[in-house]
Amino acid sequence: MSFRTSNASSGMGVDEHSKSTFLELQRKKVHRYVIFKIDEKKKEVVVEKTGAPGESYDDFTAALPENDCRYAIYDFDYVTEDNCQKSKIFFIAWSPSISRIRAKMLYATSKDRFRRELDGIHYEIQATDPTEMELEVLRDRAS
Repeated sequence: MSFRTSNASSGMGVDEHSKSTFLELQRKKVHRYVIFKIDEKKKEVVVEKTGAPGESYDDFTAALPENDCRYAIYDFDYVTEDNCQKSKIFFIAWSPSISRIRAKMLYATSKDRFRRELDGIHYEIQATDPTEMELEVLRDRAS
């Protein structure tokens, strides 16, 4: 087995739809958030759900499964102290402590490769329970 083949199997591929959906969020503000999951049959990271621009952070967190891992991108809008409207893109690696060990391993080993495919992420959050990604956490990181 050549180095190239063994290296390719260490992370999941990223389907084109995942990349284009991220670009829609980043450049066109078409989505408030995008939730990605690993499709083990295809060996790819695919889009599971998108949130409309008007959806809230609560809508986003409610869309994440309680007991399974996901990757998510959230477009966080906020106002700075000098009253400027800003936006930061967060990458959230959601790995709840009650999810299967195999899922945690799969998401952990594929994360860096997937994240490298998405250019323009400002912050990354690793969360194993909802308190680690409360809105306040995003606000603190962004400001």
